[in-house]
Amino acid sequence: MAHTFGVDLRGIIDLLSHHLYSSPRVYARELLQNAVDAITARRALQPGAPGEVVIEPIDSGQGGTLRISDTGIGLTEREVHDLLSTLGRTSKRDELGFARQGFLGQFGVGLLSAFLVAERIRLVSRSAKGGPAVRWTADAAGNYEVEVDDTARAEIGTTIELVPNRDSEHWLEHDVVKALVTEYGELLPVKVSVGGEVLTAERLPWLDEPLEYGAKVLGLRPFDAIPVEVPTVGLTGVAYVLPGGVHPGARQSHRVYLKRMLVGDAIEGLLPEWAYFVRCVVDSSSLRPTASREALYQDETLLAVREELGRQVRDWLVRLDATDPDRTSALLDAHHLGIKSLARVDDDMLRLVERWLPFETTDGGQSLRQFKRKHGSIAYVPDVDEFRQLAPVAHAQGMGLLNAGYAYDVEIMDRLVALDGPTAARRVAPTEVLAALGDPEPELERALRDRLALAKEVLERHDCEAVPRDFDPASLPALLVTNVEGERRRDVEQVGEQADPLWAELLGSLVSEQSDAAQRLVLNVRNPLVRRLAGLNDSALVELTVESLYVHALLQARRPMRPKDTAALNRSFLELLDRAVGGQS
Repeated sequence: MAHTFGVDLRGIIDLLSHHLYSSPRVYARELLQNAVDAITARRALQPGAPGEVVIEPIDSGQGGTLRISDTGIGLTEREVHDLLSTLGRTSKRDELGFARQGFLGQFGVGLLSAFLVAERIRLVSRSAKGGPAVRWTADAAGNYEVEVDDTARAEIGTTIELVPNRDSEHWLEHDVVKALVTEYGELLPVKVSVGGEVLTAERLPWLDEPLEYGAKVLGLRPFDAIPVEVPTVGLTGVAYVLPGGVHPGARQSHRVYLKRMLVGDAIEGLLPEWAYFVRCVVDSSSLRPTASREALYQDETLLAVREELGRQVRDWLVRLDATDPDRTSALLDAHHLGIKSLARVDDDMLRLVERWLPFETTDGGQSLRQFKRKHGSIAYVPDVDEFRQLAPVAHAQGMGLLNAGYAYDVEIMDRLVALDGPTAARRVAPTEVLAALGDPEPELERALRDRLALAKEVLERHDCEAVPRDFDPASLPALLVTNVEGERRRDVEQVGEQADPLWAELLGSLVSEQSDAAQRLVLNVRNPLVRRLAGLNDSALVELTVESLYVHALLQARRPMRPKDTAALNRSFLELLDRAVGGQS
């Protein structure tokens, strides 16, 4: 035996209020959508038909009902039963001419949203197709009545009256209704009035004064306004470039209208992630909203729109670079991360970054093009702390180094190599800087090596070997350089101590047994302290001095300190202090 599903209207209303719609405030949008759709349907039948929506809110504190009237196509008695009193009958809506195509929404579920704020809905409608006026009354319990009343309404169109729920009267009062209608419907192509005041604009406001409108919507004056258009989905609008102060991880919040009805002012997914510094205000005739009509449906159409809008923003950046270098420089200062992100995959943006974006170098802030012009190739270090340690030494030796330790820098270097060849950019290892340093005088070198032999135990404790070199600046006593192969061996040993024998043996086979120490302490023989070290005869003082130099170089390198490094810092400081105090007594 076949059965028919029953529908609990209270359950449906609870579903709408707690899971589909974000707030009862959407009732105003749904009623506006139904009214505008009705006017659209009538104009398809009668092109010269009037288009007007009149809303009469509740007077504050006076009670009563809210009334919304439209000059739309109206409903016949059959349509009232099929559209207003049946859920999920999409095929029937298509037959009657109320399919979603060409309309903002659909009758039925949209009208049910009124139950979020109303305990009873009364509707009176006269159809443009002929026939008598029809009265429909429904309550939140799921009961409804339909009757023919030819005296109820003389003009073609529909009037809806909402009797508010207890504690929901404020949603139907004048100030709240005016604010909601202005927010959702101020751009609708029909005349909408609340309490006798017309709230709709004749033209899209961003067409005449885009920057002023952007300042109003964003709360700050934008850097620029880019007209955008995607004809395939009937999209027009403006992409506003923010003046600064936006984090790359910030949510993109765009203001989107669908057939001039607001979908939302925090819509995501309209632009690529790299365009985090751009906010859009657009109107479209074809983008699909979600069931709640508070977001956009993530489909192939939206993906294509995102790609096209991203292309238009990128083209604007290229034009700006060609026509206004000063503004380009200001934009890069404010939004360099987003533009660097785009430069990883876009050649035009890469050339823009190459010309205008300043990088930290041993010669100060310079663009990549300036650096290449002076040094022929971009020698870069991929770590900020490593660069800052090596920079003064490299600069003193006449070497040009670039700091590529920030977001996307290394990827940009790789992109330059892919486009311009292997000589365009290369990664510099610390050992390369070490190889450029001079050797000390033989006698001084022998004396230092003799003293370093006394501190062998201290150096081994830190998996470090010391080498004397002659370099500027003389104010720098020591430089700590990482040996990649040695550091890999140290890591393997640390893991192997906690692993099972088979795994430890496998790890050990991955590194050379001849690996040097993980770190090299490069002592600068031009520094007075290091030169005095060569003349010390007290082995304890030699050990203390070498360990102090190691800790100082470690701090200069800004590397994470291990427990034994922290212990060495405390020990060397206290022992030096003790010797200083003892020497003065």
